Amino acid sequence: MHDGDSRRAIEAVWRQESARIVAGLTRLLRDVDLAEQTAHDALVAALEQWPSQGVPANPGAWLMAAARRRAIDLLRHERRVEAGHQELLRAMEQRQQAGGAADVAEEFGDDVLRLMFLCCHTVLPPEARTALTLRLLAGLSTDEIARAYLVPEPTIAQRIVRAKRALGEQRVAFELPDRHGLAARLASVLEVLYLLFNEGYTQTDGDAWTRPDLCEEALRLGRVLAAQMPDQPEVHGLVALLEIQASRLHSRRGVLGDPVLLLAQDRSQWNLLLIRRGLSALARAEELGGEPGPYRLQAAIAACHVRAASAADTDWPRIVELYGQLAAIDPSPIVALNRAVAVAMAFGPVAGLHLVDGLARDEALADYHLLPSVRGELLARLGRAGEARAEFERAAALTRNASERRLLAQRAAACAQAAKGS
Repeated sequence: MHDGDSRRAIEAVWRQESARIVAGLTRLLRDVDLAEQTAHDALVAALEQWPSQGVPANPGAWLMAAARRRAIDLLRHERRVEAGHQELLRAMEQRQQAGGAADVAEEFGDDVLRLMFLCCHTVLPPEARTALTLRLLAGLSTDEIARAYLVPEPTIAQRIVRAKRALGEQRVAFELPDRHGLAARLASVLEVLYLLFNEGYTQTDGDAWTRPDLCEEALRLGRVLAAQMPDQPEVHGLVALLEIQASRLHSRRGVLGDPVLLLAQDRSQWNLLLIRRGLSALARAEELGGEPGPYRLQAAIAACHVRAASAADTDWPRIVELYGQLAAIDPSPIVALNRAVAVAMAFGPVAGLHLVDGLARDEALADYHLLPSVRGELLARLGRAGEARAEFERAAALTRNASERRLLAQRAAACAQAAKGS
């Protein structure tokens, strides 16, 4: 196997297995920082050995075994053994001697869910909970998390370091909390699942437009959570949103993996089973009553799209109304930008452009590529091709996703051609 091929294979395995490996190591080591460290040491070992030895038959188990060996070495040589970890070390050595061929998912079950609740513990401030969990569950870099939150990268790095330290100092147990503990951490857990899915739905960095594995994992964990908390409307609201969005995942990519935006998608490719599950979860959330939360409202918006037989049939005024409710309870510049798009679809590009131009003064959106992208689309609809071209070029320069960059460059080229012909 060529080095390039083996590296791609390792990266693919790491994307699929890293969360379960870190979660399983956290259970064994009782230390999330050490778990992440040893998992990355195993990744380095794979990068060194797999190009010459080949990818093993069970790569996840290989990585876990390598991480265990590294953890044993660290426990032997650090003060942790002197501080009462001898029993832990003996248990790990016995497990290692018994062999590491068991499937990672089979051996550790839902340790990923436990890891998520650990990282969302109330000893951590809310912003640190989500940053740490995205780091460990999604394998996102500090830069990618920073872009998701529209905050500086050093801020995210500090949050993650402090969160790990706090979990260690407070000796937070690696276990699913009781019902009271579940409720206390629920908001952060839902936010993490939402952001985890979003990263899979539109990848922040890299060449691929989507990462279906992240979407599938977020949806799986959401379903598990809904089964454990059947009386929580926002849990069902989030699951509804993820089910409906996942129904469109396949149609978001063309034959060559290129992006296909919502209005251009072939709706016959949408997954009807996922749509039915999503609408059922939304109905359950509504049956439970109470004021709708942000996930239930977003699910209702998504439902407007899948209920429409075509893009032209979409109930855009209703979507504008729902975004208004969402902005009232969960205001953010991104919600405002999405509402501006809906306003443009419902009432024309002039109305939408007026709102977008107002958002251009928001510093939080200064480097957010979708702002010039949306502005470019509205200018193009108004026949202002030269201005639209400049906006698409700026958006292409800001995005970190190669597939999206190509799409934006194509839109800029089309506008340039239109400007010449006018």
